[in-house]
Amino acid sequence: MRNAEQGKLAVVAKHGHPLFVAVPLDDEMLREGVHVALAIKLFQDGVLSLGKAAKLAGVTYEGLVEHLATIGVRTVDYPPEDLDAELTAVG
Repeated sequence: MRNAEQGKLAVVAKHGHPLFVAVPLDDEMLREGVHVALAIKLFQDGVLSLGKAAKLAGVTYEGLVEHLATIGVRTVDYPPEDLDAELTAVG
């Protein structure tokens, strides 16, 4: 509820079950559109995978990755030890 009160896009849940989405009508929302803003928020919150977020936003996977990069949203979030293990396995 705090995000909604601050005018940010928020998924409101009760007992872990989503009830509704509060969508602020700010410049970002008007510029990007509800689908894109909602997809970004749900991806950031870990509710949607990157592929499903791209589908919701109505853009390609690559298009969403590029858009997220331009607005500073990380698409890969490995703990350092997992990344080191994968790099060791590859190299």
